[in-house]
Amino acid sequence: MAQLKTVVEPFGEVNVYPQADASVRVTATILMEPRREGTQTGIALDGSGSMSALYATEAGGFFSSFFGKKKTQTNEITPVAQKVCAYLARKLDADGGTTCTYWATGPGGSQVEVIGDLTGEQAETHFFGPPRNFGTGTQLLPAVRYFVDRFKDAPWGFYVFITDGELHDLESVKRYSVQLAKDVASGKRRPLKFVLIGVGDNINEGQMEQLDDLDTGTDIDLWDHKLAAHLRVLQDIFAEVVDKNARVADKGKILDAADRVVKNYSDTGVPAFLEFTMPAGSPFFTLEVEGQRVRQELK
Repeated sequence: MAQLKTVVEPFGEVNVYPQADASVRVTATILMEPRREGTQTGIALDGSGSMSALYATEAGGFFSSFFGKKKTQTNEITPVAQKVCAYLARKLDADGGTTCTYWATGPGGSQVEVIGDLTGEQAETHFFGPPRNFGTGTQLLPAVRYFVDRFKDAPWGFYVFITDGELHDLESVKRYSVQLAKDVASGKRRPLKFVLIGVGDNINEGQMEQLDDLDTGTDIDLWDHKLAAHLRVLQDIFAEVVDKNARVADKGKILDAADRVVKNYSDTGVPAFLEFTMPAGSPFFTLEVEGQRVRQELK
């Protein structure tokens, strides 16, 4: 399976699955904001030591200033956190306030520092500076557990984790996620979604993809990942949050490169989750809805 890096509107995410006969199975979502009663939201900012430059923490101290090499830095976390936090608080959170924390702080990067619950207005003016104690490692599991445990009774949870690099407890997170997905599937836990957002130049996207593609043995898809530099609009973080029963148009169809109909939605309506198979060698597909055409490359 490959998730396409370049996706055109109105698609949120497009995945391609090469088949043995050289055809390609395609799944695609139509980008839309989720509307679920009782939703709780959270955003967790990586507080490990490797993040210091992104928080614009001055490096070098006395010697840097003494030798005239003091460097002006820009806090790259604040604008991202402000936008995501304000958006979640206004659009999704049942209480109108998104819970904000730092994660991967303290010894071994195993601690969570709570900032508080911010409304959209508060988030837009909040300065997300560095945590009290930068972590000496990057452990994601404590932050995941924090949200899962705190909002265990919420009808639905949506939690965003912002990071710059490599996770040191990936296998533990995967094991926990598999069990969590099984609990959600069996009704022992309420449904929830996690999104990792990578910032900076040293992102380990391979690890993000491992979580994104994690096989839990269930139909529950807990994780998604995005790179901040590639976000077209904030709604992109909802690319995998799709109601498969939702209909976005009364009629439509999927066409191949030769304008042949691959899938016809004239009788069923166009769903928010599309699934179809393209013939071998198809470089793109076209979604035709209400006289409008959208072309999506498959490379």
